[in-house]
Amino acid sequence: MSVSAGVKCSLSWCSAVLLGLALAACSRVPEPAPGPVQVGRDAAEAQAPLSLIPAPVQVTRRAGTLRIGAGTVISIPVNDADTLQAATQLAALVQRTRGLVLPVRAEAEATPGSVRLQPDPQAPVEQAEGYALDVSAQGLEVRARDAAGVYYGAMTAWQLMTPDAARGEVQVPIVQIRDWPRFGWRGQHLDVARHFLDVDTVKHVLDAMALHKLNVFHWHLSDDQGWRIEIKQYPKLTEIGAWRTPPGAGTHGVPQRVGGFYTQDEIRDIVAYAAERHITVLPEIDMPGHARAAVAAYPDEVGVDGVRTEVGTNWGVDPYLFDTSPRSLQFIRNVLDEVLALFPSTYIHIGGDEAIKDQWEASPTIRAQMKQLGVKDAHAMQGWFNEQLAQYLTAKGRRLIGWDEILEGGLPANASVMSWRGIEGAVSAAQKGHDVVLAPAGWMYLNYPQTARADEPAGPYDALPLSRVYELDPVPAALTAEQGKHVLGVQGALWTEYVTSPWHVDHALFPRLAAVAEVAWSSMQARGWDGFLARLPAQLQRYRALGIDASDTAFAADITLDGGRNAVLDGQPGKVVLGNQLKAGQIHYTTDGSAPTFASPRYSAPFAITLPVTVSAAVFADDGLPLAATRTQRFDDATLRRYGTHDLRKCPDGGLGLRTPLLPDMTAADTPLFDVDLFHACWIVPAAHLDGIAGLRVEASRLARNYGLAHDQSKVVGYPAKTAHGELEVHLDQCSGPLLARVPLPAGDTLGEQFELQASMTPRSGTHDLCLRYTAPITGPLPAVGAVHLIPAATPSPAGAH
Repeated sequence: MSVSAGVKCSLSWCSAVLLGLALAACSRVPEPAPGPVQVGRDAAEAQAPLSLIPAPVQVTRRAGTLRIGAGTVISIPVNDADTLQAATQLAALVQRTRGLVLPVRAEAEATPGSVRLQPDPQAPVEQAEGYALDVSAQGLEVRARDAAGVYYGAMTAWQLMTPDAARGEVQVPIVQIRDWPRFGWRGQHLDVARHFLDVDTVKHVLDAMALHKLNVFHWHLSDDQGWRIEIKQYPKLTEIGAWRTPPGAGTHGVPQRVGGFYTQDEIRDIVAYAAERHITVLPEIDMPGHARAAVAAYPDEVGVDGVRTEVGTNWGVDPYLFDTSPRSLQFIRNVLDEVLALFPSTYIHIGGDEAIKDQWEASPTIRAQMKQLGVKDAHAMQGWFNEQLAQYLTAKGRRLIGWDEILEGGLPANASVMSWRGIEGAVSAAQKGHDVVLAPAGWMYLNYPQTARADEPAGPYDALPLSRVYELDPVPAALTAEQGKHVLGVQGALWTEYVTSPWHVDHALFPRLAAVAEVAWSSMQARGWDGFLARLPAQLQRYRALGIDASDTAFAADITLDGGRNAVLDGQPGKVVLGNQLKAGQIHYTTDGSAPTFASPRYSAPFAITLPVTVSAAVFADDGLPLAATRTQRFDDATLRRYGTHDLRKCPDGGLGLRTPLLPDMTAADTPLFDVDLFHACWIVPAAHLDGIAGLRVEASRLARNYGLAHDQSKVVGYPAKTAHGELEVHLDQCSGPLLARVPLPAGDTLGEQFELQASMTPRSGTHDLCLRYTAPITGPLPAVGAVHLIPAATPSPAGAH
């Protein structure tokens, strides 16, 4: 047999081992000595937690270990393609992360001391996708009643072989594991419509999902900003709908057009690649809303008014809907015919979210259709629209699933609901007898930043910490036991309005995907935040070995002053406080500008500093391996009087806060970022120390106002301007307080333009909030503040200031 037949691997994981595996299958390599069991270890070792994520249902440790080293065989049954696939991937992972080449051998009986993957209809775990894993003197054995269980057992075996960052042979603990998933739907969503991500990036996400025992890849393939799937009957969907001209095109490295799409051959390849990892690909074609790209391509066939538009460049909500005419519905059926031919999934996701009904309500034709159908309003019309799709899918042997807005117009009988606006949609649907999947934004939207740190990338303003993801119980307490059976499972979601690169995909997903996995797989009895946190460092080392660029911000050192900056400006001795979001790891620091090591002083309490000084801090696990890279903070008079964009407060509280890049389609990790409130061009400098301050220097910018607010547009507040281009106003204490300064804005409306404003003001004493607000027209670029500098009276004005 050939071990490479029918086996596909990510190049980054498998190319180095395929030759070795083929040789192992064709010729018997010398038998390695059986892995010796080390006995007599302290009994406490047998109780030490294993660094396994997600946490297994049952783990029984015993004293001793099994040696696995170069040449240890991965043994599989003869003529078993599924188990060969699992073994090949296991071998690739071990070589990548441990540096060991483990030959795969097809044989009737396991080689002594080997890693045996064994399908077994009598395996002791009866549950679907479950497995039994036993490590003993005879070797490591995985048994399962189905191929998925064998695969997941192999992933657990890999984790047992990678308890740390060491290379070479490993002592695997003697252990018995009985494990199975809590939910059958364990998913991760990826939006490729807002920003197109190439095939390699999609496969990278699939590889990572497989490691975490996730089994549904929700692929968001269409939206206002792009159509990403080749449809042969309608080539303009990708010729036109897959491309957009971004704001600021041709400047700051932004191309003249952005986009892309997947050919049908590429989609078949990805679906097959996912299947080899026991992942089902769930396609989403968003309807009736989020349809602008389709309308741009075929306005006569699917547009409500037949007027051609451009592919969307705004995030948020656009008003474009699919028409409800027979012609439009036939277009959709034709598209779905090709979609179904590519995706074998039982479910097809039709979106259904954020479909504002303005176009339908304004259309005499649709109003007449509603009257003829006896449909009471536009929400019910969406229910009728969904029913047409459900009937089509049912006839094809498939099922409809959509976001929780599909509840509003009445659900088709066999439709399922994906609840994103909290858990209420899931509760309502389950109580009505419909199956549900939990993907609530407040727990599972991984495009939100991981922390409130200033070095997080672009995205929504509010943070979604790792602990918040972990705390979700996907079965709402409001459901009875019988209603709870309608909960199919849970999934994370990654929307890509501000995720523009593979680096940002990794930063957003990891390590939070580990928490998603444990929420989806592990029983509530097996879960526990402290245990998860203790198991996470080993997972971070695995990520590094696999080239996964996981975020370290939850572990990263926060470097602040005891009592804040004003205490030091008042002449009090400076003391530095170090900490991190997770309150985990050892923090080591320096004050001489050098990078901290594990041998540097360990932080235990606030320590005194003398200005000027540069404090650097890094976070390590107890074994000295890094948990977060070095962070550095300079303390001197200038930095104490500088307020970065993330130091400023929104005013008023509430609004719609975002951390936006200089231009929407910039991909560099060091892109300048600005915290803005789309409703208020207003910021508060909190508790500014004004003694001896004669003015302000403001780093300002003009950003793209590319956010579709739909019916919330009326919430955008404009402030009256006194000059042609508006001004920057500075008010004392609050935005209705005394005016301290008014600086005219320079002419121009170039997006991505950065400039400085200098404001002189009468000296004040004491500590005061300062309100900064722009009076620029709300129809033009979005004004932003990058930083505010308090300028002492003795400091000369910088050259070139406006």
